[in-house]
Amino acid sequence: MPVLRDLEIGAMFWAGRDSLPVIKALGVCCGQLGIPGDMDLSGAAEVWKKELAEHEFSLFTVFCAYRGESYADIPTVQRTVGFIPQATRAEREARTLQVSDFAAAIGVKSIACHIGFVPEDPSHPDFLAVRDMVRRVCDHARKNGQTFALETGQEPAHTLLRFFQEVDRENLGINFDPANMILYGTGDPIEALDLLAPHVISVHAKDGDWPPKDKPGALGVEQPLGKGSVGVERFVAKLKEIGYKGALNIEREVEDLEQRYADMAAAVALLERLRA
Repeated sequence: MPVLRDLEIGAMFWAGRDSLPVIKALGVCCGQLGIPGDMDLSGAAEVWKKELAEHEFSLFTVFCAYRGESYADIPTVQRTVGFIPQATRAEREARTLQVSDFAAAIGVKSIACHIGFVPEDPSHPDFLAVRDMVRRVCDHARKNGQTFALETGQEPAHTLLRFFQEVDRENLGINFDPANMILYGTGDPIEALDLLAPHVISVHAKDGDWPPKDKPGALGVEQPLGKGSVGVERFVAKLKEIGYKGALNIEREVEDLEQRYADMAAAVALLERLRA
């Protein structure tokens, strides 16, 4: 496997959609792998372990997505995403443990997901149920020698921090996505990074604009890195300031794959300048 530098540039990519040679051709040698909710994991570990070795690609995190999730707008996210919807909790907990085992089989030491909108009130039944669910996932991941990272964005930083403290597991971490703070309108990402810094174990390099004020419930619009409201220069500078040395995992989600890869390649060039 390649020798990785501090703030190595990586990519967030998806099984079943992105081929590893195409991702590596962007100019990266590491990253995070997303597992769709409907992907059959039977025999998948052997295939991925072989491919990662063949292409000398380091994988830091396996992300878990779930069947039935939709990011159409904020109310839809609240109803469908992560561990909050009661009807799918048991199924999604089982799937998360399965993804943890898959990640362990290919030698990946961290899993992550969106757990959904955490209630502000720590006595709320959903807060308590999801807290206990995250504890169980953490305990399973610990047996696999893994951390479990919660992605930022769907709640303000102080709410996530309170939830984090309530879970009280040493192997719980945060995958910090600065664009999500903006897309959901939950706070300035640089201020949030200051608050959450001690728990950040991985990051996404992603950009976007704030939700439109005239469309209640709408999400903001994701933009190519450097073209949105995150302020990627400030973001990288703040990461250096807090002592973060992990990878900068570029995430870009647009339907047009050609455009997506072009934007990711441009992001690699931008981050090469900023990380120097």
